[in-house]
Amino acid sequence: MKNLGNLMKQASQMQAKMGEMQAKLAETEVEGSAGAGMVRLTITGKYDLRKVSIDPALVNSEEISVLEDLILAAFADAKTKAEAVMQEEMEKITGGMGLPAGLKLPF
Repeated sequence: MKNLGNLMKQASQMQAKMGEMQAKLAETEVEGSAGAGMVRLTITGKYDLRKVSIDPALVNSEEISVLEDLILAAFADAKTKAEAVMQEEMEKITGGMGLPAGLKLPF
């Protein structure tokens, strides 16, 4: 039963750390860019879009589809970076628990 008590204690500590990590991710901002920086998006670690920045040289009615594609690419870049930050933070929390490599937390 001692092992069960230790496991419960570890689970409780991990839950507290995950709560702290989620709060930190909500405040963490990551910038993604496309078109050599002509379009930039800033999102949080929880994928909330905070800021869009478009170089004025891009604003041309004939190139709207290019602008739309660049915005999508910038968001994808920022999301990838935010996911990497989340993965690093999760590894800090779960590193000593011996969880399977493919297990994704939080559930």
